Amino acid sequence: MLRMAPMNCDHGRMELQQMRYVIAIAEEQSFTRAAERCFVVQSALSHQVKSLERELGAPLFARTSRRVELTAAGTAFLAEARASVEAAERAAIVAAAASGRVIGDLTIGVIPTTAAVDLPATLRAFRSAHPEVRIRLRGGSSDEFMSAIVSGTMDVAVLGLPDGVAPQRVASRELSRERLVAVLGSEHPLAHRRRIAIADLADDTFADFPEGTPGRTQSDLAFAAAGIPREVMFEAISTDLILGLIRQNLAIAFLSAAIVPDDPALRTVRVVGGPARAEHLAWSAFNPSPAAQAFLELLEQDA
Repeated sequence: MLRMAPMNCDHGRMELQQMRYVIAIAEEQSFTRAAERCFVVQSALSHQVKSLERELGAPLFARTSRRVELTAAGTAFLAEARASVEAAERAAIVAAAASGRVIGDLTIGVIPTTAAVDLPATLRAFRSAHPEVRIRLRGGSSDEFMSAIVSGTMDVAVLGLPDGVAPQRVASRELSRERLVAVLGSEHPLAHRRRIAIADLADDTFADFPEGTPGRTQSDLAFAAAGIPREVMFEAISTDLILGLIRQNLAIAFLSAAIVPDDPALRTVRVVGGPARAEHLAWSAFNPSPAAQAFLELLEQDA
């Protein structure tokens, strides 16, 4: 077992920083990238890691000019280093919260079709109230966000799920519910209509989100319920790309009307029997951070 000598305060601060360096090197698999990530020159980072290795009496990394890997001792040390750094950061966050300050990180997941929350305005208000919080925004799918919240790598997320499907394994509240519209290019034969039936689109080519994602499932369910097959030729995670395909009259799509820009090349048409979805705010009910609690409280005030 690796053992470190008892620490005085200055030594303790140094060893905590050394642990952060080890974590960064292990994750980046590069001393150069780890130094950039830690905002320190590489020589200083290397010196601190070598000093730590001498104190431990074991090398933490096997390194060549092209490759960096954890040794067995390094793998054992990494787990404890992560736990120690997380505990130290949590202690600082809790102490600050007790004095009325909110610090730490806030990781927010945002689906590409978010319409129920004015996120830029919300973040501006949150930043004004809690300027010491580091905010990280992550894009992706609702399934990815729920898994990240459960694993503790994400604090809060906006989800988009088919109507009637509830978020799983996370705390949540519904933000909005809507029926999607058909987005057509201005040259589409049905672009002049105000309302159509889902059967009218049976022969069209669609752009949609990847198969199996909640953003795609809501449309698949609507066509399955109507007993109508459809062709999805283009799969994309980016709504900008989907809208670009529609502008070129290569495809049509079902999207929230709120995210379709005012563009003469695009038309939105209501669809009888079309897909419906709900947006949800999701978070972990297990020991949320002060930053997450403050963000949820702000959204509750705006609800």
